Amino acid sequence: MPSTTEQNPDRPAAAAAPDPAPAGRSWQGVRALLVRLHFYAGVFVAPFLLVAALTGLAYTFTPQLDQAVYGDQLRVEKVGEAPLPLARQIAAARSAHPEGTLASVVTPAGPEDTTRVVLSVPELGEKQRTVFVDPYTAEVQGELTTWWGSTPLTTWLDDLHRNLHLGEFGRLYSEVAASWLWVLVAGGLVLWIGRSRGRRAKSARGVLLPDRGARGVRRTRSWHAATGVWLALGLLFLSATGLTWSHYAGERFGQLLDAVKGHAPELDPLLPGAQPPAEDEGGEHAGHAGHGAAEESAQVDPAGFDAALAVARKAGLGGTVQVTPPENASSAWVVAQNDNTWPVHYDKVAVDTAKGEVTSHTRWSDYPVPAKLSKLGVQGHMGVLFGIVNQIVLAVIAIGLTLVTVWGYRMWWQRRPTREDRKAAFGKAPARGTWRQLPPAVLVLGVPVVVALGWALPVLGVTLLGFVVVDVVVGLVKRSRTA
Repeated sequence: MPSTTEQNPDRPAAAAAPDPAPAGRSWQGVRALLVRLHFYAGVFVAPFLLVAALTGLAYTFTPQLDQAVYGDQLRVEKVGEAPLPLARQIAAARSAHPEGTLASVVTPAGPEDTTRVVLSVPELGEKQRTVFVDPYTAEVQGELTTWWGSTPLTTWLDDLHRNLHLGEFGRLYSEVAASWLWVLVAGGLVLWIGRSRGRRAKSARGVLLPDRGARGVRRTRSWHAATGVWLALGLLFLSATGLTWSHYAGERFGQLLDAVKGHAPELDPLLPGAQPPAEDEGGEHAGHAGHGAAEESAQVDPAGFDAALAVARKAGLGGTVQVTPPENASSAWVVAQNDNTWPVHYDKVAVDTAKGEVTSHTRWSDYPVPAKLSKLGVQGHMGVLFGIVNQIVLAVIAIGLTLVTVWGYRMWWQRRPTREDRKAAFGKAPARGTWRQLPPAVLVLGVPVVVALGWALPVLGVTLLGFVVVDVVVGLVKRSRTA
């Protein structure tokens, strides 16, 4: 953000004893380059960060918003003694909503929650119709158009945060924010710690707390930087986890998982001895609600859901589960845990209901470390991993990032020239040509590192190249005017 620079208009020129300018290349050139990079990245990327922070803050509280808006569908009026068989609940849902095909059933997460009967309806596209049923009375309490289990409100806020409702093109905004966030945080930390140690305090207090005795831009800078230090770990986490499921960097991350065999284990839904179906009979997402449900699921016996659930319970799958009917005659039933709150549960089984046995089983404990970290990171990013505590932490980070961004722009404004003969709306940018001051070792090592980062994080690479091109063009224009 337009924050940490060496200029200080509040200090009289006579009181500032500037260090002698280093001759030739020196490590001061590294600092000067970081100042310029931090400034320009802040000026141009901070708007994306501000939007991401505000939309993320809204998304953080979707569990509470869902309960407030859709409480009649999500909760039962009265908790009964024992839930009815799934078959009776499905019959009630299909009686009220005979359209589409039966895609899956999600059992209640708690005693006060409703059962979700998920229907695949062609006109809804990739979305589904979810019918909410009281598990104790089999009374239908309503229906919603959902997307991967999310309510309409949560889906709307999710799209707002991910792509501003602009589709694939809009995802670039969030990837720009995630790609540059870690750069701004890391650069800001280096600049602030170096500045505090050398100029204001030699203790941790000089780094962690704002300077209350400062005035003007120095006061704003101290609040901007000290707050950034406290938020740094959380911001780096959000940057890393956001990049893992972004468009371009996400593809690179997928390639990394391929290389290290870090993907989650896949369940084999094929019945023993059965021939694999043709490609057009099902796909890799066949087991997910509303995606590729087979025609057979429209006539599937609802009692099969109870049979599959019973086998899965014996296999150790507790809590809320999603029961999905066979994709075709060669496939088994699939029962999957989807408990995203710590301690998470993601076991999954394929069930042959005719024999009452499990034919395939994947366990959370068998996930490779990269797959576990990726899965947990996403849930933490979404605010569900640690419940309300997770939500509060994310809200604090979002509010803090908003303040840090605003303080950054305020510093830019406070550093503006105010003399009558050279007034300006904003402060002057850090000097150009700082790369010429870099030690040769930094150039030799730095260039390959930047190229590698540009490959791993394509949006970062392209935007950085854009910054360089614009900077060169501006320099050439200024040089031609002064020639």
